[in-house]
Amino acid sequence: MQIPRGPDHLYCPQWRKKMSAVCHICPWWVHVRGANPNTGESVDQWNCAITWGPMLAIEVAQQAKQGAAATESFRNEVVKDKRRSEAMPSRLGTAPPKMIEVGT
Repeated sequence: MQIPRGPDHLYCPQWRKKMSAVCHICPWWVHVRGANPNTGESVDQWNCAITWGPMLAIEVAQQAKQGAAATESFRNEVVKDKRRSEAMPSRLGTAPPKMIEVGT
């Protein structure tokens, strides 16, 4: 895959040169594919890793929030099931267990 050059009208603050002159050799020049967490639009482009930072931080926060919501939902189901089982009368001890004999 050919690594594209950066834009000609912007300057890299690290290299202090035009991005078109340095981005294609910089290890921070990365290709990202996915969905923008703010808009849901498809993303498929090259950019500086520093530029991707805020968008990826938003995505991580959203994923953590969804994970916490799923954990809370699971916890609520477990509590509900426990309360249901405690409310049901226990049948153990009301009648002796029946033995089933199998002929040999």
